[in-house]
Amino acid sequence: MQPVELDALDPVEFADGGRRRELSSVLGTTDLAINEYRIPPDGEFPGDLHAHLDQEEVFVVLSGVATFETLSGTVTVAEHEAMRFGRGTFQSGKNGGDAELVVLALGAPRETEDVRVPASCPDCGDEPLRLRTDGKEVAFECPNCGSTFDPDPCPGCGGEDLAFARGADTDGSIESAVVRCRGCEETLEEPPLSERWSSRPTRDDSHK
Repeated sequence: MQPVELDALDPVEFADGGRRRELSSVLGTTDLAINEYRIPPDGEFPGDLHAHLDQEEVFVVLSGVATFETLSGTVTVAEHEAMRFGRGTFQSGKNGGDAELVVLALGAPRETEDVRVPASCPDCGDEPLRLRTDGKEVAFECPNCGSTFDPDPCPGCGGEDLAFARGADTDGSIESAVVRCRGCEETLEEPPLSERWSSRPTRDDSHK
């Protein structure tokens, strides 16, 4: 067993200047995902509002201030504080301060395959939809009826930079999720989706 020097690891860089160093592989963990994030001011963690149904997450703030958005409100996590999100809890995070944010993110179990987004199925109304990624392609699948949907561009500006976010709280209750376009800042009550296919059984008239 040897210690791992974090600065010696090659980071994955994001468009907003953020970086992620993956530690699970180099440490050989079998049951725990470990990542170090360095998020610049005004930067965000990768992924918008989402939940893991098969993984719980813990974020330990090593320096800076993290702001997490959930369906029930906003949580600020300061330096030397930690925050846990249980399975099925919708959250997204960003740098909530003026300096670089350094966070150690832990997830158990290590692998997660059931990631959900806060949207209902246009076909059967069940929620939440499951996020599917294949390389650079993104799709949404309904675990209830099997329908799968492709994300459409923003109906206002045609842009493709759409993100799930917490909606406005108007009556003091738990806030609902909306979709916001980062291009024109339009807010949509439902994500624009096109049906890709459906695995629901179809009627067979061949034996009539």
